[in-house]
Amino acid sequence: MSVRMSEVAVGDQLPALSVPLTRADLVRYAGASGDFNPIHWNGRFATEVGLPDVIAHGMLTMAVAGRLVSEWTGDPGAILHYGVRFTRPVVVPDDGTGAMVELTGKVAKKNDDGTVKINITARSADQGVLGGASATVRLPE
Repeated sequence: MSVRMSEVAVGDQLPALSVPLTRADLVRYAGASGDFNPIHWNGRFATEVGLPDVIAHGMLTMAVAGRLVSEWTGDPGAILHYGVRFTRPVVVPDDGTGAMVELTGKVAKKNDDGTVKINITARSADQGVLGGASATVRLPE
């Protein structure tokens, strides 16, 4: 999808996105990122350190949330700024299904400099997993 500045209004909702994360996804991400912390693949270790089970990498959660915006703009290069706070981990059970990350976004502001601020909500297991998630994007006229 490619959206134009003239088509956007404050309050507009971005198309919702659901992203499944499985243990296999965590292994692939660990290989790509070099983050082999056992809390991301070893259930026994994760529970020994006080987690409910294996959790997704925070940066993986951030990346899938960023997809919401890049798919909406049709151009990942349109994202000028993107930030989040990690508020709760995404627990990924070893059940063949894994976890679902549910993403929504809303146009919060049209700036005078031709950019748009998007507020992002990320939830998993009916709980927010990112706080203060937002992106600033430049859209074509």
